Amino acid sequence: MFEQFKEIPHQHLDDLGEIQLSVKRLDLVHPTVSGNKFFKLKYNLLEARKLGYTQLLSFGGAYSNHIYALAQAAHAFGFESIGIIRGEELQHQALNPILEQTSQLGMQFQFVNRQEYRRKNKPEFLAELQQRYPNTYIIPEGGTNDLAIKGTAEILTDFDRANFDVICCAVGTGGTIAGLINASTPQQKIIGFSALKGDFLNDEVCKWTTQNNWQIYPDETFGGYAKYNARLLNFVEDVSEKYQLPLEPIYTGKAFYQLWQLIQQNHFTASTRILFIHTGGLHHQA
Repeated sequence: MFEQFKEIPHQHLDDLGEIQLSVKRLDLVHPTVSGNKFFKLKYNLLEARKLGYTQLLSFGGAYSNHIYALAQAAHAFGFESIGIIRGEELQHQALNPILEQTSQLGMQFQFVNRQEYRRKNKPEFLAELQQRYPNTYIIPEGGTNDLAIKGTAEILTDFDRANFDVICCAVGTGGTIAGLINASTPQQKIIGFSALKGDFLNDEVCKWTTQNNWQIYPDETFGGYAKYNARLLNFVEDVSEKYQLPLEPIYTGKAFYQLWQLIQQNHFTASTRILFIHTGGLHHQA
């Protein structure tokens, strides 16, 4: 699967005056496992194969990008897959379109209540899952671990290090921005735009990097994860029409909106070269 890696295009937006803004289109990296998920899963799947596991297991909500991407990757790579899905009540309902697609890729679901789901990082809970599914390689919610960050560090190339002053991306669990920070030069500034309220992600990212050339803006504009309004939806639609740049309102749309506001507020000096990392997630809106 990872041999199908495509050269990732840079899309230049050329009507911003002296500010130079380009978008690195990770959404085009692979036909089914696109965006940052390709990089986060790469070394995890290679490790699972090396260790002889036949199943992959991870965690997510009913509209999880990560769960969908894991099912796609498992299907393409010849693994079975299991999703621990937040929301016990979902097992009594018809599957939403995302879970339906994920099920068609062969993923088995285990629906758990929210209290049990909060144990997802507890060693005793992981040991229980390992005992229940003995031939299974377990990947954290969102896919962020050491191997994921090894993968996301490959998003930046020598070209990106030489030609851009500021690197921007959406932030969910912190794995992508941590890889970008590790791969950047000390002279570059890495800016993350969180899909969630609060600044707790700073502590998470500090676990994965020793560089200090970065900053994360929390979502104080739209109210938190999966919350958006007509202003954001109109912005996403306008950007799509004007630049043929598809965005979604949960991650990339919010991040690009916040970057756009900083540019309009003259936050950057003239001739700043900005690279926005398009992290994918376009198959649905969550």
